[in-house]
Amino acid sequence: MPDRRCVNHSGMRQQSERRGAIAVFTAILLVPLLGMVAFAVDYGYLLKKRADLQRAADAAVLAAVRDLVPDANGIQDLAKVRATLRQYADLNIQEIENFQVLDADIQIGRYDPESVYDNFTIVDWGTFDTVRVTLRFDKQANSPVSLFFARLLGINESDLNATSTAILQKGSLLAPGVGVMPFTIPKAEWDATEVGEIWTIYGDGRLEDNIGAEIPGNWGTCDIGKPYNSTSDIRDQIDVGLRQGDLDALAAEGRNDSTEYIDSSRPMYLNGDPGISTGMRSAVVRAEGKTKLIPIFDSVMGNGSGVEFHVVGWAVCEVIDSHWGGDKNTYVKIKKSYTYDSFLRPNTDLRVTEGVVEGAFAAAALVQ
Repeated sequence: MPDRRCVNHSGMRQQSERRGAIAVFTAILLVPLLGMVAFAVDYGYLLKKRADLQRAADAAVLAAVRDLVPDANGIQDLAKVRATLRQYADLNIQEIENFQVLDADIQIGRYDPESVYDNFTIVDWGTFDTVRVTLRFDKQANSPVSLFFARLLGINESDLNATSTAILQKGSLLAPGVGVMPFTIPKAEWDATEVGEIWTIYGDGRLEDNIGAEIPGNWGTCDIGKPYNSTSDIRDQIDVGLRQGDLDALAAEGRNDSTEYIDSSRPMYLNGDPGISTGMRSAVVRAEGKTKLIPIFDSVMGNGSGVEFHVVGWAVCEVIDSHWGGDKNTYVKIKKSYTYDSFLRPNTDLRVTEGVVEGAFAAAALVQ
């Protein structure tokens, strides 16, 4: 008979040898397995941190670039822009207190329209309209991001950074809600006027420049909508801005191609009247201190209530003051200025610089 004890002993020895081989094999695989776990967990964590950092950078530049809109004298407060950027970065990154944004990581300037879609370039002259920032977790600022399982492989931390760029788009299309001043002013003289200079518009049709010299030519109120507007229509328009009914009326008259907006790059004829009516006093007074878009013309046809202004563009003015005391003593003072109007639409091609409303900025946009 076979020796069963010998057979059993031999089987137990083989099982022990197999267990030993599995243990050795497991030990060999343990290091790469731990590496894979470390990679999966820590890489996912870094992806989330990177996405959060990018969102914070986007929010910061979109808020800060709004502060680039110059004041009525054309001055841009760059210190305020930097402060807003840091404020919004700190608000959106709450895991550390007093998140640091380095001065060297903030760039403010004007984008070169020719470089928008190829090698985006920011120049440091002209009216600034661009803010770029880099937010970082590294040895330069805010410390690198600490890792978890990767520490087992001797990797304790990782650098992270995110860059974002926002621009102020140039206003081009006047949609319902855009603030307007339904007066007309001559283009050549307005183009020669510096930002911050004040014009005086008199009730009897006179127009004086910054030094009190009379500006030749006709001017007056205009009907941005149906012709022969009543004073109440003009008053309402000063108060609430361009209305959908105005666009519908312009299209019905064949004066404008669209019922959605007025394209500032396309000339149009607007009916008007010389001088100022005292019936619009209350609205003008309420407009004081506010910026409005005002049509500019290069020629006039007709006279009296049948005058037609050839409007070739739009400008930004601030209503400074007004006085009401008869035609010769009634006046409205306006200043060449800048504005940001959320109802103003931009041209979708950021390379276009012709035909935009000078000094008028539309919504901010991320470009990179």
